Order: sequence, then C-alpha cells, then structure tokens
Amino acid sequence: MNKLRAFTLIELLVVIAIIALLMSILMPALRNAKEQGKRVVCLSNLKHLTLAWIMYADNNDNKITGSNIGYSPECCGPSNPFTNPCGKCWVDWPTNGFTNLTTPDEIQEAQKAIENGQLWQYCENIKLYKCLNSERGDVMTYAIVDSMNGWGGWGGDCIEIIKNRMRIRRPGAKMVFLCENPVSRGSWGIECDMERWFDAPPIRHGKGNTFSFADGRSEYWKWKDGRTIDPDMDYWPSPIQEDNEDLHRMQRAVWEYLDY
Repeated sequence: MNKLRAFTLIELLVVIAIIALLMSILMPALRNAKEQGKRVVCLSNLKHLTLAWIMYADNNDNKITGSNIGYSPECCGPSNPFTNPCGKCWVDWPTNGFTNLTTPDEIQEAQKAIENGQLWQYCENIKLYKCLNSERGDVMTYAIVDSMNGWGGWGGDCIEIIKNRMRIRRPGAKMVFLCENPVSRGSWGIECDMERWFDAPPIRHGKGNTFSFADGRSEYWKWKDGRTIDPDMDYWPSPIQEDNEDLHRMQRAVWEYLDY
C-alpha cells in the first residue's frame, strides 16, 4: 500500500521557526535600507534648495533671502495675517503653518506660501520642500538657520546675522538649511555664548539629521551624545549641556565662533 507523506507538526514548527529567524535578521536591514534611501532623497532636496538660495543671491547683488518666516512682518507672520503675497522671504508664512494640516484649504494655503517665496522661481517643485520622513499633513520640513538673515534678537559677541553672501568667510563650514521636525515659526536658532540648545536638536533621520552648507553641498550627521536625542529633554531652552560635542558642532556650523 502506498503511504501518504505529509509534514509532521514538529517539522512544520521547525520551518516556521527558521522563517521567523530569517525575518528577524532581514527586517532591520530592510528598514535601514529604506531609511538610507529616504536620507539620500532628503540630501538631494537640501542640495536643490541651497542651490536655489545661491542663485537668488547671485541675481540680487549677493543679498540673502530672509529666513525668519514666522515672526518677520515681511514674511506674512501671524502679526501680519496671510492675505496677500509678501514675497520678501524664502517662503511666506501661512496662517496654520506648514505641519499637521488637516484640510485641503490649509494644504493649498501652505503650498501657495511656498510659491510666493523668493526661492520658488529657482526651485519650482513642491516635493523638494518636504522630507520623505515627514508626517501626514506636512507640506514643508526645512528651515534656514538664524545666522543666515534670520532672527536677530540674539546677544553676545559671537552673533553675526549675515545678510550678504560675500560676508561668509568659510562657505564649506557655514550651515544654511536643515531638516527640522516640526518646522518652527521662525528660522532655526541655537545659543553661541553658552553650552545649551535653544530650538530642539533636529532628529528626523534615525539618530541623526541632514544639513546643507553655503558652498552648496549637503551632509548627514549622526548624533553622538545621548542627551541630544533624549526624548524627555525640554529644549526651549534646554539646561546647560557641558561637553556635548553635537551641541558644539552645531554652534560652530551656525555661528562659526563660540563665546564661552
């Protein structure tokens, strides 16, 4: 008589265990590959925006576009409601900002605010203004740092708000754009005369973030100090963080000189 052959329960459990083991090995690698792909796209976006920033300066006697989009009346900030295009900053500021938007009208207004900005004619692709790691309802995820014609309310001898590109002494070391989460109302700020953050450290790509510089290149930085990525830290402003190399690196990239 022919005997019917089939998997025993033990054999089936062994196969399932092997598949589960393989999945546990492969899934982290697949997640890392997916994140690296998003990071590459983000770096490309930042490069495009920075080249647009450079071209704007080239065509305007080296004057740098305004970056304090949420607080400057020139950028249609909350004190000057979004009614007519202002066009005096790299983007305008919509009524509800650029993140966590819930209605089509809010999203359309945010997109229009980008199109009304000074850089739009050099970078006319709305997708380049948003990281792939953004949340649903986000229209823009990038910001310019304070030192590049941003908020000028800082004190200290190390502060220099640059308004003309010819004043940049070392373009390769001077930060321009960063991938922020979430995008704040103004330009992105950090202290220069004490060891602490002001705006929260940008962390959108794993345990690091993407940035661009005045020479047109973009880079990914992985944070090294655990305090930088501490989700329970209050960053407005944060407590003093002595010897935080991430903090020092960001301060030098934004302000070039430190005053402590």
